[in-house]
Amino acid sequence: MAPKVFIDGEAGTTGLQIRQRLDGRTDLQLVSIDPAKRKDEAARAELLNAADVVILCLPDDAAKEAVKLITNAKTKVIDASTAYRVADGWVFGFPEMDAGQRAKIKSAARISNPGCYSTGAIALLRPLVSAGVLAPNYPVSINAVSGYSGGGKAMIAEFEDKAGATYTDVPFRLYGFELTHKHVPEIQKWSGLSLRPYFAPSVGRYAQGMLVEVPLHLSLLPGQPKIADIHAVLAKHYEGEKFVTVVPLAESAALKTLPPEQLNGTNQMKLYVFGSDKAGQARLVAQLDNLGKGASGAAVQSLNIALGLPEGTGLQ
Repeated sequence: MAPKVFIDGEAGTTGLQIRQRLDGRTDLQLVSIDPAKRKDEAARAELLNAADVVILCLPDDAAKEAVKLITNAKTKVIDASTAYRVADGWVFGFPEMDAGQRAKIKSAARISNPGCYSTGAIALLRPLVSAGVLAPNYPVSINAVSGYSGGGKAMIAEFEDKAGATYTDVPFRLYGFELTHKHVPEIQKWSGLSLRPYFAPSVGRYAQGMLVEVPLHLSLLPGQPKIADIHAVLAKHYEGEKFVTVVPLAESAALKTLPPEQLNGTNQMKLYVFGSDKAGQARLVAQLDNLGKGASGAAVQSLNIALGLPEGTGLQ
């Protein structure tokens, strides 16, 4: 019998995207709760414990309450909230992060889905820290822009509901001025940084797609590496990966612009190394769909691994 999968919170932005990626699959059995019983704790608990895998697409506090309702030791959990991304006993659901990460995901009972910004940042930073090219105490700065879908229903309404009280027609805006963005702890932990990174997020007037940039002063790095050295470390780390591509230096050098929406609808992430050896500076950029590799696509990828299914099933 095909394993049962229950998406708790399938009506939300991430839940809907996961559902779309799973619909029509014959290797899984999707189960849903009666909409009228979404707030019925007993009904939810029954489904949570009857499923082989539960995917939580809920706010942090609601996700924690859902986990408390699961008493079946055989039920695996993939949580898409921020609640458990740095928690003990939870495996970080970024398969490409390290050579052994897939094995950890496959054997885990509890998997935390990475945040969209952190997926791009960790993808760029962790290989460099692991290789000793970037010191853990380097003062990392991360600049990023996302489509407004990353802010959930409230932000989507701001940009799409012209009759709404919160509607805005601004083309671009900065936010997170208090420097306490919820993704920072996971970026720091899973990148291997000892110094808290500076993170400057922003949102553009488009639905989805993301660019995450890390600027580096090469003269401040151990060994003062060249642009080609930085690229070589990333290329080696992600060699043979299906969903993460390190763009060749020549191809990157030929670019004049880089749009955030290029990978929308896919589970792909592209990593670029720009810069100048003469200037002694590099610009590392991750390009991804904040709702794909940055959310729902990543959850489906971890689901496939956790169930021992082909990793790319249902993913473009």
